[in-house]
Amino acid sequence: MMTRRCKYHPYIDDYIQNIRSGKIPASKELKRACDYVERKLDQPGVFIDSKKIAKAVELIEKYFGFKLLDWELFVLALVHCYHKPTDTVIFDEYLIVMGRGNGKNGFISPLVWYLTTHYHGIKGYNVDIIANNEEQAKTSFNDVYDVLEETWSKSKKFFYKTKLQIVNLKTNSYIKYNTSNARTKDGKRSACLVFDEIHEYEDWDTIKVFTSGFGKRKHSRVFYITTNGYVRGGVLDEQLELAEKVLSGEITDLGLLPLIYKLDDEKEVENPDMWVKANPSLPYFPNLRKEIEKDVVKAKYQPHKYIDLMTKRMNLPKEDAYTVVAEWDKVLATNQPIPWDELKGQACIGAFDYAQINDFASCGLLFKYKGKRYWVEHTFVCHKALNMESRRIKFPVDEMADKGLITIVQGDIITPEHITNWFIEQGKTYHIQDIVGDRYRVEMVRDAFQKAGLPLTIVPSGPATHAKIAPLITTMFAEESIVFGDNPTMRWYVANTYQELDGKGNTTYKKIEPRTRKTDGFFALIHALSKDHELIESQSEFLSLGVYTY
Repeated sequence: MMTRRCKYHPYIDDYIQNIRSGKIPASKELKRACDYVERKLDQPGVFIDSKKIAKAVELIEKYFGFKLLDWELFVLALVHCYHKPTDTVIFDEYLIVMGRGNGKNGFISPLVWYLTTHYHGIKGYNVDIIANNEEQAKTSFNDVYDVLEETWSKSKKFFYKTKLQIVNLKTNSYIKYNTSNARTKDGKRSACLVFDEIHEYEDWDTIKVFTSGFGKRKHSRVFYITTNGYVRGGVLDEQLELAEKVLSGEITDLGLLPLIYKLDDEKEVENPDMWVKANPSLPYFPNLRKEIEKDVVKAKYQPHKYIDLMTKRMNLPKEDAYTVVAEWDKVLATNQPIPWDELKGQACIGAFDYAQINDFASCGLLFKYKGKRYWVEHTFVCHKALNMESRRIKFPVDEMADKGLITIVQGDIITPEHITNWFIEQGKTYHIQDIVGDRYRVEMVRDAFQKAGLPLTIVPSGPATHAKIAPLITTMFAEESIVFGDNPTMRWYVANTYQELDGKGNTTYKKIEPRTRKTDGFFALIHALSKDHELIESQSEFLSLGVYTY
Protein backbone atom coordinates (compact mmCIF):
# COMPACT_ATOMS: atom_id res chain seq x y z
CA MET A 1 0.00 0.00 0.00
CA MET A 2 1.44 3.34 -1.06
CA THR A 3 1.60 6.12 1.47
CA ARG A 4 0.42 9.46 0.20
CA ARG A 5 3.11 12.13 0.10
CA CYS A 6 2.06 15.55 1.35
CA LYS A 7 3.80 18.86 1.05
CA TYR A 8 2.20 20.26 4.20
CA HIS A 9 -0.86 18.35 5.38
CA PRO A 10 -3.74 16.75 3.41
CA TYR A 11 -6.27 19.32 4.68
CA ILE A 12 -3.99 22.16 3.51
CA ASP A 13 -2.72 20.55 0.31
CA ASP A 14 -6.14 19.42 -0.91
CA TYR A 15 -7.82 22.76 -0.32
CA ILE A 16 -5.11 24.74 -2.06
CA GLN A 17 -5.09 22.32 -4.99
CA ASN A 18 -8.87 22.46 -5.38
CA ILE A 19 -8.77 26.24 -5.46
CA ARG A 20 -5.92 26.42 -7.94
CA SER A 21 -7.47 23.84 -10.24
CA GLY A 22 -10.80 25.68 -10.27
CA LYS A 23 -12.62 22.77 -8.64
CA ILE A 24 -13.56 25.28 -5.95
CA PRO A 25 -14.33 28.69 -7.52
CA ALA A 26 -12.52 31.26 -5.42
CA SER A 27 -12.05 35.01 -5.16
CA LYS A 28 -8.80 36.64 -6.22
CA GLU A 29 -8.11 37.30 -2.55
CA LEU A 30 -8.52 33.64 -1.61
CA LYS A 31 -6.23 32.52 -4.45
CA ARG A 32 -3.58 34.92 -3.22
CA ALA A 33 -4.15 33.66 0.32
CA CYS A 34 -3.12 30.20 -0.89
CA ASP A 35 0.13 31.63 -2.25
CA TYR A 36 0.63 33.47 1.02
CA VAL A 37 0.06 30.31 3.09
CA GLU A 38 2.69 28.48 1.05
CA ARG A 39 5.20 31.31 1.49
CA LYS A 40 4.67 31.16 5.23
CA LEU A 41 4.86 27.38 5.48
CA ASP A 42 7.94 27.19 3.29
CA GLN A 43 9.93 29.17 5.84
CA PRO A 44 12.62 27.24 7.71
CA GLY A 45 11.69 25.75 11.05
CA VAL A 46 7.96 25.28 10.35
CA PHE A 47 6.31 22.37 12.13
CA ILE A 48 2.75 21.18 11.41
CA ASP A 49 1.39 19.14 14.30
CA SER A 50 -0.52 16.36 12.53
CA LYS A 51 -1.34 14.57 15.78
CA LYS A 52 -3.08 17.61 17.26
CA ILE A 53 -4.94 18.22 14.00
CA ALA A 54 -6.23 14.65 13.98
CA LYS A 55 -7.24 14.84 17.64
CA ALA A 56 -9.01 18.16 17.17
CA VAL A 57 -11.02 16.78 14.24
CA GLU A 58 -11.88 13.62 16.17
CA LEU A 59 -13.09 15.51 19.25
CA ILE A 60 -15.04 18.17 17.40
CA GLU A 61 -16.85 15.72 15.15
CA LYS A 62 -17.57 13.39 18.08
CA TYR A 63 -18.95 15.94 20.53
CA PHE A 64 -20.53 18.44 18.14
CA GLY A 65 -22.03 15.83 15.85
CA PHE A 66 -21.08 17.08 12.38
CA LYS A 67 -18.39 16.48 9.78
CA LEU A 68 -16.04 19.38 9.33
CA LEU A 69 -16.11 20.96 5.86
CA ASP A 70 -13.10 21.46 3.57
CA TRP A 71 -12.60 25.12 4.48
CA GLU A 72 -12.99 24.33 8.18
CA LEU A 73 -10.39 21.56 7.98
CA PHE A 74 -8.10 23.98 6.15
CA VAL A 75 -8.35 26.58 8.95
CA LEU A 76 -8.08 23.94 11.66
CA ALA A 77 -4.85 22.61 10.14
CA LEU A 78 -3.38 26.12 9.83
CA VAL A 79 -4.14 26.75 13.50
CA HIS A 80 -1.65 23.96 14.26
CA CYS A 81 1.27 25.37 12.27
CA TYR A 82 4.21 26.44 14.43
CA HIS A 83 7.67 27.92 14.17
CA LYS A 84 9.57 25.22 16.03
CA PRO A 85 12.73 27.13 17.04
CA THR A 86 10.71 29.82 18.85
CA ASP A 87 7.65 27.68 19.70
CA THR A 88 5.31 30.30 18.27
CA VAL A 89 2.31 29.97 15.97
CA ILE A 90 2.72 30.82 12.28
CA PHE A 91 -0.70 32.50 12.14
CA ASP A 92 -1.74 34.43 15.24
CA GLU A 93 -4.54 36.45 13.59
CA TYR A 94 -7.32 35.18 11.32
CA LEU A 95 -9.60 37.40 9.26
CA ILE A 96 -12.45 35.21 7.98
CA VAL A 97 -14.98 37.00 5.78
CA MET A 98 -17.80 35.03 4.17
CA GLY A 99 -21.47 35.30 3.33
CA ARG A 100 -24.27 35.04 5.85
CA GLY A 101 -25.43 31.52 6.70
CA ASN A 102 -22.15 29.66 6.09
CA GLY A 103 -21.64 28.52 9.66
CA LYS A 104 -18.86 30.83 10.85
CA ASN A 105 -20.07 30.64 14.42
CA GLY A 106 -20.83 26.93 14.10
CA PHE A 107 -17.16 26.39 13.31
CA ILE A 108 -15.55 28.84 15.73
CA SER A 109 -17.53 27.39 18.66
CA PRO A 110 -16.02 23.89 18.61
CA LEU A 111 -12.62 25.30 17.65
CA VAL A 112 -12.33 27.49 20.76
CA TRP A 113 -13.82 24.69 22.88
CA TYR A 114 -11.03 22.40 21.69
CA LEU A 115 -8.39 25.08 22.37
CA THR A 116 -9.35 25.08 26.06
CA THR A 117 -8.80 21.32 26.40
CA HIS A 118 -5.70 19.46 27.57
CA TYR A 119 -5.38 18.00 24.07
CA HIS A 120 -4.39 21.48 22.88
CA GLY A 121 -2.13 21.39 25.88
CA ILE A 122 -1.91 24.91 27.27
CA LYS A 123 -3.06 25.80 30.77
CA GLY A 124 -5.02 29.00 31.26
CA TYR A 125 -5.87 29.25 27.58
CA ASN A 126 -8.71 31.70 28.17
CA VAL A 127 -11.16 32.52 25.37
CA ASP A 128 -13.14 35.75 25.17
CA ILE A 129 -15.87 36.06 22.53
CA ILE A 130 -16.83 39.65 21.74
CA ALA A 131 -19.67 41.10 19.70
CA ASN A 132 -21.63 44.34 19.45
CA ASN A 133 -24.61 43.00 21.35
CA GLU A 134 -25.25 40.28 23.91
CA GLU A 135 -27.37 38.11 21.62
CA GLN A 136 -24.62 37.89 19.01
CA ALA A 137 -21.89 37.40 21.61
CA LYS A 138 -23.78 34.51 23.18
CA THR A 139 -24.22 32.67 19.86
CA SER A 140 -20.90 30.82 19.91
CA PHE A 141 -20.89 30.53 23.71
CA ASN A 142 -24.32 28.88 23.70
CA ASP A 143 -23.23 26.45 20.98
CA VAL A 144 -20.61 25.10 23.38
CA TYR A 145 -22.91 25.28 26.41
CA ASP A 146 -25.62 23.27 24.63
CA VAL A 147 -23.17 20.53 23.61
CA LEU A 148 -21.92 20.24 27.19
CA GLU A 149 -25.50 20.10 28.42
CA GLU A 150 -26.32 17.25 26.03
CA THR A 151 -23.19 15.30 27.05
CA TRP A 152 -23.14 16.36 30.69
CA SER A 153 -22.87 12.85 32.12
CA LYS A 154 -19.40 12.65 30.55
CA SER A 155 -18.51 16.32 30.19
CA LYS A 156 -18.94 17.18 33.89
CA LYS A 157 -15.68 15.32 34.59
CA PHE A 158 -13.82 17.88 32.48
CA PHE A 159 -15.90 21.08 32.54
CA TYR A 160 -17.64 23.49 34.89
CA LYS A 161 -20.38 25.60 33.31
CA THR A 162 -22.74 28.44 34.07
CA LYS A 163 -24.72 30.69 31.76
CA LEU A 164 -21.84 33.20 31.97
CA GLN A 165 -18.72 31.06 31.62
CA ILE A 166 -17.44 27.60 30.78
CA VAL A 167 -14.27 26.35 32.49
CA ASN A 168 -12.11 23.36 31.57
CA LEU A 169 -11.17 21.76 34.88
CA LYS A 170 -7.91 20.21 33.65
CA THR A 171 -6.43 23.36 32.09
CA ASN A 172 -8.30 26.00 34.11
CA SER A 173 -9.18 27.69 30.82
CA TYR A 174 -12.43 29.59 30.43
CA ILE A 175 -14.79 30.61 27.62
CA LYS A 176 -16.70 33.85 28.22
CA TYR A 177 -18.81 36.13 26.07
CA ASN A 178 -18.58 39.93 26.14
CA THR A 179 -20.37 42.87 24.55
CA SER A 180 -18.65 45.78 22.85
CA ASN A 181 -19.28 48.39 25.55
CA ALA A 182 -15.56 48.83 25.89
CA ARG A 183 -15.72 51.66 28.38
CA THR A 184 -16.95 49.25 31.08
CA LYS A 185 -14.12 46.74 30.56
CA ASP A 186 -10.67 46.36 31.99
CA GLY A 187 -7.85 44.62 30.20
CA LYS A 188 -8.30 40.84 29.94
CA ARG A 189 -5.92 37.91 30.34
CA SER A 190 -7.08 36.19 27.20
CA ALA A 191 -5.13 33.70 25.15
CA CYS A 192 -7.71 33.64 22.38
CA LEU A 193 -10.02 36.42 21.22
CA VAL A 194 -12.98 36.06 18.88
CA PHE A 195 -14.36 39.32 17.48
CA ASP A 196 -17.70 38.49 15.91
CA GLU A 197 -19.24 40.48 13.02
CA ILE A 198 -16.60 43.19 12.96
CA HIS A 199 -18.39 44.89 10.06
CA GLU A 200 -20.48 46.54 12.82
CA TYR A 201 -17.42 47.99 14.61
CA GLU A 202 -17.10 51.68 13.76
CA ASP A 203 -13.93 52.21 15.77
CA TRP A 204 -11.20 50.24 17.52
CA ASP A 205 -12.17 51.03 21.12
CA THR A 206 -13.49 47.55 21.90
CA ILE A 207 -10.62 45.76 20.23
CA LYS A 208 -8.07 47.93 22.02
CA VAL A 209 -9.56 47.03 25.41
CA PHE A 210 -9.39 43.31 24.82
CA THR A 211 -5.98 43.34 23.16
CA SER A 212 -4.31 45.68 25.65
CA GLY A 213 -2.88 42.85 27.74
CA PHE A 214 -2.98 40.26 25.02
CA GLY A 215 -0.24 37.99 23.74
CA LYS A 216 1.30 36.96 27.07
CA ARG A 217 -0.08 33.44 26.83
CA LYS A 218 1.65 30.83 24.76
CA HIS A 219 0.22 30.40 21.24
CA SER A 220 -2.18 33.35 21.52
CA ARG A 221 -4.60 33.78 18.61
CA VAL A 222 -7.19 36.32 17.45
CA PHE A 223 -10.11 35.47 15.16
CA TYR A 224 -12.06 38.17 13.31
CA ILE A 225 -15.15 36.54 11.80
CA THR A 226 -17.69 38.50 9.80
CA THR A 227 -19.82 39.09 6.77
CA ASN A 228 -19.44 42.40 4.99
CA GLY A 229 -21.72 45.24 6.03
CA TYR A 230 -22.74 48.86 5.65
CA VAL A 231 -20.25 50.65 7.90
CA ARG A 232 -17.59 52.21 5.71
CA GLY A 233 -14.26 53.37 7.05
CA GLY A 234 -14.64 51.24 10.17
CA VAL A 235 -12.67 48.28 11.53
CA LEU A 236 -13.52 45.89 8.72
CA ASP A 237 -12.43 48.25 5.96
CA GLU A 238 -9.17 48.92 7.78
CA GLN A 239 -8.60 45.19 8.23
CA LEU A 240 -9.30 44.62 4.54
CA GLU A 241 -6.74 47.30 3.66
CA LEU A 242 -4.20 45.56 5.88
CA ALA A 243 -5.12 42.20 4.37
CA GLU A 244 -4.44 43.57 0.89
CA LYS A 245 -0.96 44.66 1.95
CA VAL A 246 -0.31 41.21 3.44
CA LEU A 247 -1.55 39.31 0.40
CA SER A 248 0.36 41.53 -2.01
CA GLY A 249 3.59 40.93 -0.12
CA GLU A 250 3.98 44.57 0.88
CA ILE A 251 3.86 43.45 4.54
CA THR A 252 5.77 40.26 5.30
CA ASP A 253 6.27 40.26 9.05
CA LEU A 254 2.72 39.72 10.32
CA GLY A 255 1.01 36.49 11.30
CA LEU A 256 -2.30 37.64 9.83
CA LEU A 257 -4.16 35.10 7.67
CA PRO A 258 -6.87 36.77 5.54
CA LEU A 259 -9.47 34.36 4.13
CA ILE A 260 -11.84 36.53 2.13
CA TYR A 261 -14.72 34.78 0.42
CA LYS A 262 -16.44 37.12 -2.04
CA LEU A 263 -17.50 37.62 -5.61
CA ASP A 264 -14.93 39.28 -7.83
CA ASP A 265 -17.49 41.02 -9.99
CA GLU A 266 -21.09 42.09 -9.54
CA LYS A 267 -22.14 40.19 -12.70
CA GLU A 268 -21.12 36.87 -11.08
CA VAL A 269 -24.31 36.96 -9.01
CA GLU A 270 -26.12 35.91 -12.19
CA ASN A 271 -24.15 32.64 -12.27
CA PRO A 272 -25.06 30.22 -9.44
CA ASP A 273 -21.76 28.39 -9.94
CA MET A 274 -19.97 31.51 -8.71
CA TRP A 275 -21.92 31.90 -5.47
CA VAL A 276 -19.53 29.52 -3.71
CA LYS A 277 -16.85 32.22 -4.00
CA ALA A 278 -18.61 34.05 -1.18
CA ASN A 279 -20.27 31.02 0.38
CA PRO A 280 -17.78 28.16 0.89
CA SER A 281 -20.34 26.00 2.70
CA LEU A 282 -22.80 26.19 -0.20
CA PRO A 283 -22.00 22.70 -1.63
CA TYR A 284 -22.87 21.17 1.74
CA PHE A 285 -25.82 23.34 2.82
CA PRO A 286 -28.80 22.80 0.47
CA ASN A 287 -30.98 25.12 2.57
CA LEU A 288 -28.46 27.90 2.13
CA ARG A 289 -28.67 27.51 -1.64
CA LYS A 290 -32.47 27.73 -1.48
CA GLU A 291 -32.26 30.91 0.61
CA ILE A 292 -29.84 32.54 -1.82
CA GLU A 293 -31.97 31.51 -4.79
CA LYS A 294 -34.96 33.24 -3.21
CA ASP A 295 -32.89 36.32 -2.43
CA VAL A 296 -31.71 36.52 -6.04
CA VAL A 297 -35.30 36.40 -7.33
CA LYS A 298 -36.51 39.05 -4.86
CA ALA A 299 -33.53 41.26 -5.70
CA LYS A 300 -34.73 41.60 -9.28
CA TYR A 301 -37.88 43.38 -8.09
CA GLN A 302 -36.85 44.97 -4.78
CA PRO A 303 -33.75 47.23 -4.84
CA HIS A 304 -33.21 47.01 -1.09
CA LYS A 305 -33.09 43.20 -1.40
CA TYR A 306 -30.39 43.51 -4.04
CA ILE A 307 -28.31 45.66 -1.74
CA ASP A 308 -28.64 43.12 1.06
CA LEU A 309 -27.90 40.21 -1.29
CA MET A 310 -24.69 41.72 -2.60
CA THR A 311 -23.48 42.98 0.76
CA LYS A 312 -24.41 40.13 3.12
CA ARG A 313 -24.53 37.08 0.83
CA MET A 314 -21.87 37.91 -1.77
CA ASN A 315 -19.58 40.17 0.30
CA LEU A 316 -19.49 42.74 -2.49
CA PRO A 317 -20.91 45.73 -0.64
CA LYS A 318 -23.50 47.92 -2.25
CA GLU A 319 -24.59 51.11 -0.62
CA ASP A 320 -28.09 51.32 0.74
CA ALA A 321 -30.77 53.81 -0.09
CA TYR A 322 -28.31 56.69 -0.08
CA THR A 323 -26.57 57.71 -3.25
CA VAL A 324 -22.96 57.80 -2.14
CA VAL A 325 -20.48 60.47 -3.13
CA ALA A 326 -18.28 57.73 -4.59
CA GLU A 327 -17.90 53.97 -4.31
CA TRP A 328 -15.67 53.00 -1.42
CA ASP A 329 -12.83 51.72 -3.58
CA LYS A 330 -12.69 55.16 -5.21
CA VAL A 331 -12.65 56.84 -1.80
CA LEU A 332 -9.75 54.58 -0.78
CA ALA A 333 -7.95 55.62 -3.97
CA THR A 334 -7.54 59.11 -2.49
CA ASN A 335 -4.73 57.63 -0.37
CA GLN A 336 -1.99 58.61 -2.80
CA PRO A 337 1.27 60.35 -1.85
CA ILE A 338 1.18 64.15 -1.66
CA PRO A 339 4.25 65.75 -3.33
CA TRP A 340 4.95 68.09 -0.41
CA ASP A 341 8.23 69.46 -1.73
CA GLU A 342 6.79 70.20 -5.16
CA LEU A 343 3.78 72.02 -3.69
CA LYS A 344 5.90 74.50 -1.73
CA GLY A 345 5.23 78.00 -3.01
CA GLN A 346 2.46 76.82 -5.31
CA ALA A 347 -0.90 78.54 -5.65
CA CYS A 348 -3.83 77.08 -3.74
CA ILE A 349 -7.37 77.83 -2.60
CA GLY A 350 -8.04 77.69 1.13
CA ALA A 351 -11.42 76.74 2.54
CA PHE A 352 -13.06 76.01 5.89
CA ASP A 353 -16.24 74.62 7.39
CA TYR A 354 -16.96 76.11 10.80
CA ALA A 355 -20.58 75.37 11.58
CA GLN A 356 -20.39 74.74 15.35
CA ILE A 357 -17.92 76.41 17.72
CA ASN A 358 -18.15 73.55 20.24
CA ASP A 359 -18.03 70.64 17.79
CA PHE A 360 -15.90 70.01 14.67
CA ALA A 361 -14.30 72.47 12.26
CA SER A 362 -12.26 71.76 9.15
CA CYS A 363 -9.67 73.75 7.20
CA GLY A 364 -7.96 72.81 3.97
CA LEU A 365 -5.91 73.83 0.96
CA LEU A 366 -6.70 72.78 -2.63
CA PHE A 367 -3.88 72.45 -5.17
CA LYS A 368 -3.83 71.57 -8.87
CA TYR A 369 -0.66 69.83 -9.86
CA LYS A 370 0.19 67.65 -12.86
CA GLY A 371 -3.37 66.61 -13.67
CA LYS A 372 -4.50 65.95 -10.09
CA ARG A 373 -6.07 67.91 -7.27
CA TYR A 374 -4.52 67.68 -3.84
CA TRP A 375 -6.56 68.47 -0.74
CA VAL A 376 -4.54 69.09 2.42
CA GLU A 377 -6.98 69.07 5.34
CA HIS A 378 -6.85 69.62 9.10
CA THR A 379 -9.64 69.25 11.65
CA PHE A 380 -10.23 70.99 14.98
CA VAL A 381 -12.38 69.19 17.54
CA CYS A 382 -13.71 70.73 20.75
CA HIS A 383 -13.07 68.27 23.58
CA LYS A 384 -16.67 68.71 24.74
CA ALA A 385 -17.86 67.04 21.53
CA LEU A 386 -16.04 63.86 22.55
CA ASN A 387 -17.50 63.59 26.05
CA MET A 388 -21.22 63.48 25.37
CA GLU A 389 -22.75 60.19 26.55
CA SER A 390 -25.80 60.71 24.33
CA ARG A 391 -23.69 61.25 21.21
CA ARG A 392 -20.58 59.15 20.97
CA ILE A 393 -18.51 60.13 17.92
CA LYS A 394 -17.99 57.06 15.74
CA PHE A 395 -14.38 57.74 14.80
CA PRO A 396 -10.93 57.29 16.43
CA VAL A 397 -10.34 61.00 17.05
CA ASP A 398 -7.47 60.45 19.49
CA GLU A 399 -5.63 58.26 16.99
CA MET A 400 -5.99 60.93 14.29
CA ALA A 401 -4.75 63.54 16.75
CA ASP A 402 -1.63 61.43 17.33
CA LYS A 403 -1.09 61.44 13.55
CA GLY A 404 -1.30 65.24 13.45
CA LEU A 405 -4.51 65.26 11.40
CA ILE A 406 -6.73 66.56 14.22
CA THR A 407 -6.20 69.16 16.93
CA ILE A 408 -8.30 68.59 20.05
CA VAL A 409 -9.16 72.00 21.52
CA GLN A 410 -9.24 71.86 25.31
CA GLY A 411 -11.11 75.13 25.70
CA ASP A 412 -14.88 75.50 25.68
CA ILE A 413 -15.04 76.50 22.01
CA ILE A 414 -13.12 76.42 18.75
CA THR A 415 -12.30 80.09 18.29
CA PRO A 416 -11.96 81.94 14.98
CA GLU A 417 -8.29 82.33 15.89
CA HIS A 418 -7.81 78.56 15.64
CA ILE A 419 -8.91 78.83 12.03
CA THR A 420 -6.97 81.96 11.18
CA ASN A 421 -3.77 80.78 12.83
CA TRP A 422 -3.85 77.57 10.79
CA PHE A 423 -4.09 79.51 7.54
CA ILE A 424 -1.40 81.96 8.65
CA GLU A 425 0.94 79.03 9.31
CA GLN A 426 0.16 77.45 5.95
CA GLY A 427 0.71 80.77 4.23
CA LYS A 428 4.37 80.59 5.23
CA THR A 429 4.77 77.62 2.86
CA TYR A 430 2.11 77.99 0.16
CA HIS A 431 0.67 80.82 -1.96
CA ILE A 432 -2.94 81.07 -0.76
CA GLN A 433 -4.95 82.89 -3.46
CA ASP A 434 -8.21 82.97 -1.55
CA ILE A 435 -9.99 81.41 1.42
CA VAL A 436 -13.59 80.31 1.00
CA GLY A 437 -16.41 79.56 3.44
CA ASP A 438 -20.17 79.58 3.42
CA ARG A 439 -22.46 82.13 5.04
CA TYR A 440 -22.87 80.35 8.35
CA ARG A 441 -20.97 82.19 11.17
CA VAL A 442 -19.34 84.37 8.56
CA GLU A 443 -19.52 87.54 10.66
CA MET A 444 -17.52 86.02 13.49
CA VAL A 445 -14.88 84.73 11.14
CA ARG A 446 -14.80 87.89 9.04
CA ASP A 447 -13.46 90.02 11.90
CA ALA A 448 -10.74 87.51 12.72
CA PHE A 449 -9.74 87.21 9.06
CA GLN A 450 -9.56 90.99 8.64
CA LYS A 451 -7.35 91.37 11.71
CA ALA A 452 -5.05 88.64 10.37
CA GLY A 453 -4.98 90.13 6.87
CA LEU A 454 -6.43 86.99 5.32
CA PRO A 455 -8.55 87.01 2.14
CA LEU A 456 -12.13 85.80 2.51
CA THR A 457 -14.81 84.86 -0.03
CA ILE A 458 -18.28 83.70 0.95
CA VAL A 459 -20.14 81.17 -1.21
CA PRO A 460 -23.78 80.14 -0.93
CA SER A 461 -24.37 76.84 0.84
CA GLY A 462 -26.65 74.07 -0.37
CA PRO A 463 -28.01 73.33 -3.85
CA ALA A 464 -26.86 76.56 -5.48
CA THR A 465 -23.24 75.57 -4.98
CA HIS A 466 -23.52 71.78 -4.79
CA ALA A 467 -25.24 71.34 -8.15
CA LYS A 468 -22.43 73.20 -9.94
CA ILE A 469 -19.68 71.27 -8.17
CA ALA A 470 -21.23 67.76 -8.33
CA PRO A 471 -20.02 66.84 -11.87
CA LEU A 472 -16.47 67.80 -10.93
CA ILE A 473 -16.62 65.78 -7.70
CA THR A 474 -17.98 62.73 -9.54
CA THR A 475 -15.27 62.99 -12.19
CA MET A 476 -12.42 63.41 -9.69
CA PHE A 477 -13.35 60.29 -7.75
CA ALA A 478 -14.07 58.27 -10.89
CA GLU A 479 -10.68 59.16 -12.40
CA GLU A 480 -8.89 58.84 -9.03
CA SER A 481 -7.52 62.33 -9.53
CA ILE A 482 -8.44 63.75 -6.10
CA VAL A 483 -5.75 63.05 -3.50
CA PHE A 484 -6.08 63.30 0.29
CA GLY A 485 -2.87 61.51 1.18
CA ASP A 486 -2.94 59.22 4.20
CA ASN A 487 -5.87 61.04 5.80
CA PRO A 488 -8.53 58.64 7.21
CA THR A 489 -10.44 61.63 8.59
CA MET A 490 -11.19 62.90 5.09
CA ARG A 491 -12.24 59.45 3.92
CA TRP A 492 -14.56 59.27 6.94
CA TYR A 493 -16.07 62.65 6.03
CA VAL A 494 -16.76 61.46 2.47
CA ALA A 495 -18.28 58.19 3.68
CA ASN A 496 -20.63 60.16 5.95
CA THR A 497 -22.03 62.16 3.04
CA TYR A 498 -24.71 61.27 0.48
CA GLN A 499 -26.16 62.89 -2.61
CA GLU A 500 -29.80 63.91 -2.79
CA LEU A 501 -31.22 64.57 -6.24
CA ASP A 502 -34.19 66.85 -6.83
CA GLY A 503 -36.74 66.47 -9.62
CA LYS A 504 -34.46 68.30 -12.05
CA GLY A 505 -31.49 66.07 -11.29
CA ASN A 506 -29.65 68.71 -9.25
CA THR A 507 -27.41 67.43 -6.45
CA THR A 508 -27.39 68.44 -2.80
CA TYR A 509 -24.82 66.87 -0.48
CA LYS A 510 -26.13 65.91 2.95
CA LYS A 511 -25.00 64.19 6.13
CA ILE A 512 -26.03 60.54 6.50
CA GLU A 513 -26.41 60.52 10.28
CA PRO A 514 -26.25 63.99 11.83
CA ARG A 515 -25.38 63.28 15.45
CA THR A 516 -22.45 60.87 15.43
CA ARG A 517 -21.02 61.27 11.93
CA LYS A 518 -19.31 64.38 10.64
CA THR A 519 -18.90 65.87 7.17
CA ASP A 520 -17.00 69.10 7.87
CA GLY A 521 -13.95 68.24 5.77
CA PHE A 522 -16.02 67.29 2.74
CA PHE A 523 -18.00 70.50 2.88
CA ALA A 524 -14.80 72.49 3.22
CA LEU A 525 -13.63 70.75 0.05
CA ILE A 526 -16.87 71.77 -1.70
CA HIS A 527 -16.22 75.40 -0.75
CA ALA A 528 -12.70 75.18 -2.21
CA LEU A 529 -13.96 73.55 -5.40
CA SER A 530 -16.37 76.43 -5.94
CA LYS A 531 -13.25 78.47 -6.82
CA ASP A 532 -11.55 75.66 -8.71
CA HIS A 533 -11.82 77.56 -12.00
CA GLU A 534 -9.69 80.37 -10.54
CA LEU A 535 -6.86 78.04 -9.56
CA ILE A 536 -3.93 77.74 -11.96
CA GLU A 537 -2.64 74.21 -12.49
CA SER A 538 1.06 73.80 -11.86
CA GLN A 539 2.82 71.41 -14.22
CA SER A 540 6.32 71.55 -12.85
CA GLU A 541 7.96 71.62 -9.47
CA PHE A 542 10.15 74.42 -10.79
CA LEU A 543 7.24 76.83 -11.14
CA SER A 544 6.82 78.80 -7.95
CA LEU A 545 4.42 81.65 -7.38
CA GLY A 546 5.83 82.55 -4.01
CA VAL A 547 4.07 82.31 -0.68
CA TYR A 548 1.27 84.44 0.71
CA THR A 549 2.80 86.65 3.35
CA TYR A 550 1.09 88.53 6.11
